[in-house]
Amino acid sequence: MEGFVYRPLDSACESGYNSADWPENIVNNAESDVLNLKSVGVLYHPRLPVSFELAEEIARMLHEQWQVTVWQGSTWDEPAVQERLPHLDLLVILGGDGSLLRGARMAAPWGIPILGVNLGRVGFLAECDVNNWCATLTEVMSGRAWIERRMMLYAESFRGEQPLGCHYALNEVVISRGSLARVVRLRTHIDGGYMTTYVADGLIVSTATGSTAYALAVGGPVLPPQLENILIIPIAPHLSMERAIVLDRGAMVEVGVRTDHQAMLTVDGQFEFTLEDGDRVVVRAAPHAARFVRVQPPHYFYRTLVARLRPRGEIE
Repeated sequence: MEGFVYRPLDSACESGYNSADWPENIVNNAESDVLNLKSVGVLYHPRLPVSFELAEEIARMLHEQWQVTVWQGSTWDEPAVQERLPHLDLLVILGGDGSLLRGARMAAPWGIPILGVNLGRVGFLAECDVNNWCATLTEVMSGRAWIERRMMLYAESFRGEQPLGCHYALNEVVISRGSLARVVRLRTHIDGGYMTTYVADGLIVSTATGSTAYALAVGGPVLPPQLENILIIPIAPHLSMERAIVLDRGAMVEVGVRTDHQAMLTVDGQFEFTLEDGDRVVVRAAPHAARFVRVQPPHYFYRTLVARLRPRGEIE
């Protein structure tokens, strides 16, 4: 895969972490689901050949060094993953942020923590890559890890009083125009009270995690991932409110669609559903959180953010 050089097991195990600098409550993590890992799932990306080889290496390392039961599967095979999830203590996901979004939506209802190994381009959510996965996994299996909880969203769509569907999102829910380049009118209520009608290409309802995704691309603020807030920001507003608004976790956002053509509901940029004039979308905080395993110090997010957003070629 372009951009990555595969390293054999021994070289990948060279540790680059200094846990001595962490707060005591992080070093002495008491989370039993981190320290007592008996069964681990390893999910590979079906279209990335390097992920198959890496999945085998990870499975071998876990079995030989830690006597862990390992199950391997495809991130895209949701029925098979859902069948195995009740029996897993940890999910290791190989791929980019898209793979981790898929995995988070599947694992969160079961409270299963995720360890991401980045094989993609950005990697905001991953904890390691092909060059240091073994060192990271060794830290995790040795109990030197902590759990980062990230709020998710729960969205319901309605046509009249008839439910159309319900969806979980880690990044964002987007209500937007369809294929025609024509604005939609999005009548927005917060906690039952009318706020405004956006005349725009769409409206993003995002978590703090999603603030570095689509919301960032339209000029939204960056929120630290541990914040449990809901961010709403319009896409290309026309003569209507253009500022982002940050809401409390307990807020309920209801968006009524007014359009003379089709509109779309998109979940985490991966699933889309057609909306019609008069349809409603209700978004609130999900009852469960995504749980990411971290071995880096808690301030890792800002270092990662700057590294991802710095123009290429810029000198520190």
